[in-house]
Amino acid sequence: MEETAIPGLVWAYHIDAEKRQAVHLPMNTQSEALLPESGFLWLHLSLADARVPAFLEQFPGLTETAHAALINHEHNPALTVEDQQLSGTLVDFQRNFDAATRDLGWLHFALSDRLIITTRLQPIRSVDLLRAAIEKNPAKFYSPLSLYEVLVAEFQRGIIAMVIELTDEINSIEEVIYSEDLRDERRRLAPIRRMIVRLHRHLRGLLSLMRHAAAADEDEMPEDFEDIAGRLINRLEAADHDIQALHERARLLHEEIDSRLTSETNRHLYILSIMTAFLLPPTLVTGFFGMNTSHLPFTSEPEGSFYAICLIFISMALAWFILKRARIL
Repeated sequence: MEETAIPGLVWAYHIDAEKRQAVHLPMNTQSEALLPESGFLWLHLSLADARVPAFLEQFPGLTETAHAALINHEHNPALTVEDQQLSGTLVDFQRNFDAATRDLGWLHFALSDRLIITTRLQPIRSVDLLRAAIEKNPAKFYSPLSLYEVLVAEFQRGIIAMVIELTDEINSIEEVIYSEDLRDERRRLAPIRRMIVRLHRHLRGLLSLMRHAAAADEDEMPEDFEDIAGRLINRLEAADHDIQALHERARLLHEEIDSRLTSETNRHLYILSIMTAFLLPPTLVTGFFGMNTSHLPFTSEPEGSFYAICLIFISMALAWFILKRARIL
């Protein structure tokens, strides 16, 4: 490899658990000085730099599958075990300068026994948390697989935190729905359901990939991966259970909103129908006397208008009697 600065470098660490140290490499580190004599390397790159794919293609020790995983732009979880290397794509929440967001981001990775490379397009929440954990306690991270385990664990913690936030929002919507003042809360509920469905879809995909990878040939998988995969599967299944419960609650809440709105609409239609039924007979009476034809009753009598008004009230009373007998009222 040529002696050039590393394209797209966000940060790089030499981590040595035995020496209990994590050395943050300077930004002008040359590529030939990356691989340490002991411990392992974590290289984090930004795919916003167009030179990154060419750099990774020349990086020693990466298989074609690992290289493809690192420059992948598809928005789906992926996990491949090959030649004792692990590569794929993890889903997580994007991060702004000061806090995590609800937007999903994608972290691509490839690891071997002495190396882990991660790439991303947008800043990712779990990566920043992992970096802080490394600087706080580097002795905890004995291999690239231990970094991978923490990345997935942080994703699971992020889901749990999101579930708590969404639960609070659903509680707030629920209070409004069951209050006396009926309001349509579907606009607030729709983005929550959309987020839950997306998280559930990606979480189920990651769980499926993890199970398939854990069942791979032992000669293909990295050392200790089977134990780590078992722990991560348990974590992800617990998060998936919470997501499913929240999804079911949001669905029932949406049905409750629809049911209450339908009942309210039916009540309004019922009142309108009753008013129509009471007003139809008087309308027929007034229409009859407004025909302007000859020999209409009461036209020659001074009390004709009074008699017509009496007929109106009689027709309304007759309508009320018929509706009562039909048990509509």
